[in-house]
Amino acid sequence: MNSADITTVKSILSQPQKIVIVPHRNPDGDAMGSCLALYAFLKEKGQTVHVVAPNDYPKFLKWLPGNDTVINFEKENSQAKERIDQATVIFTLDFNDLSRVGQMETVLQEANADFIMIDHHQQPSDYAKVTYSDVTMSSTCEMVYNFIDFLGETSLIDADIATNLYTGIMTDTGSFKYRSTSSKTHRVVAELIDKGADNMEIHQKVFDTNSPSRLHLLGIALSNMVILPEYRTAYITLSQDELDQYDFKKGDTEGFVNYGLTLEGIIFALIFIENREEGIIKISLRSVGDFSVNEFARAHFNGGGHTNAAGGRSEVSMEETISKFNEILKTYKSKLNP
Repeated sequence: MNSADITTVKSILSQPQKIVIVPHRNPDGDAMGSCLALYAFLKEKGQTVHVVAPNDYPKFLKWLPGNDTVINFEKENSQAKERIDQATVIFTLDFNDLSRVGQMETVLQEANADFIMIDHHQQPSDYAKVTYSDVTMSSTCEMVYNFIDFLGETSLIDADIATNLYTGIMTDTGSFKYRSTSSKTHRVVAELIDKGADNMEIHQKVFDTNSPSRLHLLGIALSNMVILPEYRTAYITLSQDELDQYDFKKGDTEGFVNYGLTLEGIIFALIFIENREEGIIKISLRSVGDFSVNEFARAHFNGGGHTNAAGGRSEVSMEETISKFNEILKTYKSKLNP
């Protein structure tokens, strides 16, 4: 953030505000961790604050401090709309285009509030009064820590805030293994541990709690993996019937896409997941090195994200989607085999 933006934020927060904090649709650990951390921080400052999530999120995030205060736009629509309509300030966290909130988009577009964006994805839209965008950051949670630091108020970070921020940094860095994990990231994490984040407990709650059905689903996913060594690529498919067979719950496929990258020589991994209710194939893309899945997803599958982690979607059948992908992949052979 530049000095002018910091001054603007300080001025806004020096007065009583009705604040709404919004993550993207299908929020992950970074989205919920950053929202709940900012929620607790602003409450400490005496503000009236609510987190409104576009829809539900995985069970392995439901233990986060402040989770019981989150308003679900899909399930608590009237209450959510009322909070947004009354808001004087709306923070949008971990996304940079209002299309990322699904059915909430129109409500946010019509809101009579000052928007403040905090996000680390590429190509931000221009809708906010204050935009704090930095694509070099490991996570939005690291940026929220910086945001609090810019205001000179890290003394307000307690164990609950530290826990939420640590969770988001941990999940968005793949447990600190992605290239975006900087020395500054580790210094922030050290500070969060000093302020009460229990790193071992957080890791166990997020990663080490499985149901039998999820492990069976992982087995199906791995058996469906297709390896294309000539393109240094591996992809997984999961049909709606396979999800239903193993009682799929939101978040059950988290991390499945990364198994492809554990194969020797593979630098590009994807998972294609059918969602019959929405009529789409949801696509998660991961890479190592310089191959940009953000550019790939933006060019071909209505998506985007980061250089090494992105998402997309297809509105045709699984068979047609895979056929399209295989044809597209042929044009990337030189980039995947430099």
